Amino acid sequence: MMRMLKGYISSLFDPEFVSTGLKTAVFVGSLLFVINHGLALLRGEMNRERWISVIATYAMPYLVNVYGQYSYRRKLDGKGAAADDD
Repeated sequence: MMRMLKGYISSLFDPEFVSTGLKTAVFVGSLLFVINHGLALLRGEMNRERWISVIATYAMPYLVNVYGQYSYRRKLDGKGAAADDD
């Protein structure tokens, strides 16, 4: 489990994953931003807590996308669930 976690964390900075992760984060994050914070932005109601939430709004799609890419690569490399028992 620790090996997988370390591998995932390092994959967050893997140039092979970063490009797709960033594109996904911008697209999905922007949609979520408009849905969750659009009216507050237009009304001038953005406060510190909302801006912190905006960071999470963009970070989560990136983290999920990179995890998906990382998991798929592990599966192709034959390092799937059986290797996680280490």
